[in-house]
Amino acid sequence: MLSPFSRSRVLPALPLPALALATVLVSGCAARDTTSAVPSAPASSAAAAVAPVASPAPALSITDPWVKTTGEGMTAAFGTLVNNTGTEVRVVSGASPLSPKIELHEVVEDDGKMVMRPKEGGFVIPARGTHQLAPGGDHIMLMGVAGKVEPGAEIPFTLTLADGGTLKFTAIGKDFAGGKEDYQPGTGEGGMHMGGEDGGDKG
Repeated sequence: MLSPFSRSRVLPALPLPALALATVLVSGCAARDTTSAVPSAPASSAAAAVAPVASPAPALSITDPWVKTTGEGMTAAFGTLVNNTGTEVRVVSGASPLSPKIELHEVVEDDGKMVMRPKEGGFVIPARGTHQLAPGGDHIMLMGVAGKVEPGAEIPFTLTLADGGTLKFTAIGKDFAGGKEDYQPGTGEGGMHMGGEDGGDKG
């Protein structure tokens, strides 16, 4: 016969299915607690890390650059210079493998004649403005051209700015005779002149 002390130490046995269920519930709680303890990375941070950085616009650009076709000797390049900054930009010189000597020219009236000559101070493009290079006006003069410039030819140029910056572009060969320009030696200042209706010059 068991003593009272022995009876008090006997625990009722749990059925095996109930014991297994209790183990699953405890394990499930532990799993849920572990998952919630790991913070997820914000999606916006990942997107910001791969966001592209915009390249700054060049100080100076040119639209529709072209060169008047020629056999040899002299010709000129044109286009529209565009200042993309909030301050004045000045072009002081130019270069091209097509010509050993390039000058920045203007066309002015001198004693009743239209004369081409170097533009003092170069081309000035106002802040956020443009400066047109066109037949009969300011242009990039190429002298000593040894080869032909035919329609569609691609001619590289480099313009140098007063602050030391440069603008590189390619101008396309184009036929043009509307202004009757004559890029040959003459009597005007700078050794250049522009033919008029009565000057006997051909464009």
